[in-house]
Amino acid sequence: MNYTLRQLRVFVAVAQHGSFSQAGQVIGLSQSAVSHSIKELEAEMSIRLLDRTTREVLLTSAGQLLANRLERLLEELNTTLLDARSFGQQRSGTVRVAASQTISAHLMPQCLAASQLNYPEIKVLLRDRPQQWVIQSVRDAEVDFGIVVGPLTAGEFTSQPILDEPFLLLCRQDDELAYVKELHWQMLSGRTMVLQDYASGSRVLIDEALKQQRVEAEIVQEIGHPTTLYPMVEAGIGISILPALALPLPAGRPLMVRRLLPEINRTLMLIRRKNRSLTPAAEVIWQEVRQQAMLLTQQRQSMPAF
Repeated sequence: MNYTLRQLRVFVAVAQHGSFSQAGQVIGLSQSAVSHSIKELEAEMSIRLLDRTTREVLLTSAGQLLANRLERLLEELNTTLLDARSFGQQRSGTVRVAASQTISAHLMPQCLAASQLNYPEIKVLLRDRPQQWVIQSVRDAEVDFGIVVGPLTAGEFTSQPILDEPFLLLCRQDDELAYVKELHWQMLSGRTMVLQDYASGSRVLIDEALKQQRVEAEIVQEIGHPTTLYPMVEAGIGISILPALALPLPAGRPLMVRRLLPEINRTLMLIRRKNRSLTPAAEVIWQEVRQQAMLLTQQRQSMPAF
């Protein structure tokens, strides 16, 4: 049968009020539209549901049976739809987010604090792992969304850039590069370097930058955890390159950062599974991360140059 929900609701309204005109007033239709809807329903069901006279509208036996059952079914349907709407607007529950160590250490604390303040009914669980693990965990739906270094393979995820930041030189305070007025990438040629390994989303970008700027340097150590860069550089093993998000430097170390010219940036991106909606709770945390990244960008713009 090809009847519509509207036809069924019109019929129940007529059954309850015993009048086309009163039913029309309740549901917002003209009397003629109500009459037309009832005729269509009867034609589709091949049965008479109402007996009409000039003074009243009466249910037939079949109409009475249908009206009794439809009232309960439509009420249940309405309750179900309201429950679904309420769930769709719910901002509570657990949200799982994955990010690399640098992002987790220098961006996510502000995000977690703001989320706890603004959405106390949402529990955010952060998993800090290497970039490839973050990507795989989003792909496997182990987390709601991730924060990674772009770019990524086009089409695999729904993504949104949230922060652009420059790569900086990390060196000792007594290094000759610390005193150069304008530091260019080419000045790094011939130096030994300590860099993060390829588990970091930045390493490929750093390699590409060195290649583009024709820097020939010796990579003497490749380490996994970003904080290991500081004691390595401090010990004189080599200079390093790190993103601005890694600042501030640890207090008390004889280290400094310098801006490299031309400025080469990396982009942080929010990613989630393509064609999959976030829960309402995950959506507000996604937006909170965006907001905190914007605030961080504004703070940096007001800071003096490195």
